[in-house]
Amino acid sequence: MHINNKNLSKKILSWYDNNKRSLPWRISQKSKKKQYYRILSEFMLQQTQVKTVIPYFKNFVKKVPNLKALSNSNNNKVLKLWEGLGYYRRAKNLHKTAKILIKKYRGRLPKKFEEIKKLPGIGEYTANALLALVYNQPRIPFDGNIKRVFSRLFNANLEKNEKKIIKIINEQFCTNRNGDLAEALMEFGAIICKPSNPLCNICNLKKNCQFFKNETFSSVSKKRYDKEKKYNIYCYLKRKKKEIALTKNKNLSFLSNFKIPETKLATSNNKKNNGWTYLCNYKNNISNIKMDINLFYKFIKNKPKKYMWHPIDRRSNEFIPSFTKKVFKKVAK
Repeated sequence: MHINNKNLSKKILSWYDNNKRSLPWRISQKSKKKQYYRILSEFMLQQTQVKTVIPYFKNFVKKVPNLKALSNSNNNKVLKLWEGLGYYRRAKNLHKTAKILIKKYRGRLPKKFEEIKKLPGIGEYTANALLALVYNQPRIPFDGNIKRVFSRLFNANLEKNEKKIIKIINEQFCTNRNGDLAEALMEFGAIICKPSNPLCNICNLKKNCQFFKNETFSSVSKKRYDKEKKYNIYCYLKRKKKEIALTKNKNLSFLSNFKIPETKLATSNNKKNNGWTYLCNYKNNISNIKMDINLFYKFIKNKPKKYMWHPIDRRSNEFIPSFTKKVFKKVAK
């Protein structure tokens, strides 16, 4: 595998300089906020599109303006600001990382790869991204966009011999603008080298691209889901105050730390369920799980102490995940 044109990184950077999007975390290299903005945005951008992240990022930095303020914030405030963005473990890991950086590293991100990877929520991709973006180190963070760009340039599957291919790429892509190159590649993959209908006709890399020359390409794998799982959700309700009983449920590992109604894996499609009234069926996807949900409810007079009670029809300052809010909407109809 070899790329003949040694000016490929220059071409990508030239495209980036003329076409990059204006994003709130892209601020001056000299700004004191750069490190915090980059850490926050990289956590938010994990498994989430740029257009979704932008309003959450703006609101977050308005309420929590720097790393020290984040480390001093309580967990519920951080989760509340994250509410609706999903994958809430990211918010918890971000909060933990901020505390560690303030306490152990005097508020500075480590410069060594193995050291930064030890921080909560930072894997290989995020470590490479932050080292490139914050410290201009020669690292390429291989997200879906960048993998797609190189897969097409080489007409190769990057999932095979990944370490060898990454080494070749790092050797052939040389520049003193390493942070910009990392962003340029991500941007290029998102705007030009798209998953479907790539804009090959206006691509300034097409002379180097084996995909364009051969018109053949092993497509990047689509999002995979586990087999669809069926769940029953049971809602205890207080009629007069319009309240719903919430509890922690360890049967759903991805929601085990959140307050949700009673939720269990369904053993059958039987909608008659020991005195519970069937309300509706709806679908919900979380992470790689397709959920087929039957929703049941029951009115009760007394409030069992083991539950936390929450108003259905009015806004609360308490963090409630989007999954639970969807249940609220179904019950409130």
